[in-house]
Amino acid sequence: MNILSLGFLAAVVLAVGPVLLAALGGAVCSRVGVFNIGLEGQMLVGCFAAVAVTAQTGSALLGALAGMAAALILAAVLAAGAIGLRADPIILAIGTNLLAVGLTGFLLRTLLGRTGTYSDPGLAGFTRLADTPIGAIPVLGDVLGASSWAVLIAVLLVPAISLFLSRHRWGLRLRGIGENPEAARSLGVPVSAYQWAAILFCGALCGLGGAQLALGNVQLFSEQMTAGRGWVAVVAVMLGRSRPWPVLGACLVFGAADALGFRLQGLGLPQQATDAAPYLITLVVLLLTSIRRPSLQKVTQ
Repeated sequence: MNILSLGFLAAVVLAVGPVLLAALGGAVCSRVGVFNIGLEGQMLVGCFAAVAVTAQTGSALLGALAGMAAALILAAVLAAGAIGLRADPIILAIGTNLLAVGLTGFLLRTLLGRTGTYSDPGLAGFTRLADTPIGAIPVLGDVLGASSWAVLIAVLLVPAISLFLSRHRWGLRLRGIGENPEAARSLGVPVSAYQWAAILFCGALCGLGGAQLALGNVQLFSEQMTAGRGWVAVVAVMLGRSRPWPVLGACLVFGAADALGFRLQGLGLPQQATDAAPYLITLVVLLLTSIRRPSLQKVTQ
């Protein structure tokens, strides 16, 4: 088993795409002072809406837009409660996650007439980059060929968000709000507007991540199909300290573990063990990081 093969790298990129989109949205929220743990629920409604609309229209693009719109609505609920009503964003996010699980399961039965899983051989999926001019580029085409335009957007967003936060006036204001909202408010910065924008931006990315998972990675919807990927994105935000490039690195760890799990499953390991591998490795990395940080603080004191 060669983990340095182009095929393995392609599997890593495919696994990283949905998580990276959600993690980048969570990182922007964190930089504006809102720790958003509602990524799981927003990804899940994005998955369902993308499949439901694609099944009705035959257009994966409309499905992606529907997934983003559905996640935006859930994000707006979180923003209205946390910003408008001054409620605890952690409790609200947990509530929206639970709402997403129940709502998607209910709508799966009522709208699509299925229980458990909706799968249709005629369901349109995202166009693979292998079928575009990118697929003809040596090496790059092999690595990105199995992915879609949504994954490419996720990769391009990493430098774009990094530059936005470090160079653009709005990005600098956003960071200032996260560090000291009262000081920013005293300077006339509309704190609530920036927080609303960050949460809605996060919702849009989570919806796109869900659409990629349901129409790009696979072409179906099953109940709770995100399977903790939103929580992994939250962990990636924590490990990367809300900075785009380190967040990408944390997501790559998960993607490599996920791809490795599939390879090990092919060698005969139990499915339960391989399915748990990405989340186990993510928890181990989080634990090692939390142990290392206090040690570094002692050295610097």
